[in-house]
Amino acid sequence: MSTVIAFDFGLKRIGVAVGNTMLRQASPLSVIAAATNENKFAAISRLLDEWQPSTLVVGLPLHPDGAEHAMTARCRRFANQLHGRYAIPAVLVDERYTSAVLPQRRGEVIDSEAAALILQQYFDEHESS
Repeated sequence: MSTVIAFDFGLKRIGVAVGNTMLRQASPLSVIAAATNENKFAAISRLLDEWQPSTLVVGLPLHPDGAEHAMTARCRRFANQLHGRYAIPAVLVDERYTSAVLPQRRGEVIDSEAAALILQQYFDEHESS
């Protein structure tokens, strides 16, 4: 059994979820809302130290037709930075339909719930993880 952490990357906030390869159920964990990249990665480092994941999952936003856009490149870069900094595999998961599943709640931070949906999709797509 190993732990997997997922990220819903955004410019203002990063949603975080956690799960493990035995139960294969994702749970919202936290939201990182640090102002600088240095502080964002410091918060990520603390989470990784605490949870010791074997895999990191990053949601990959795409247009409904699968075309890439500006945030797609930023999420790829974020995944590459995670892998480079922590030497943990970072897997990209198509997140096109996660926002459609989440209820739209004004003023409420749902980034960690989005990360949980991304992680659950990873578990569902990787049956032998």
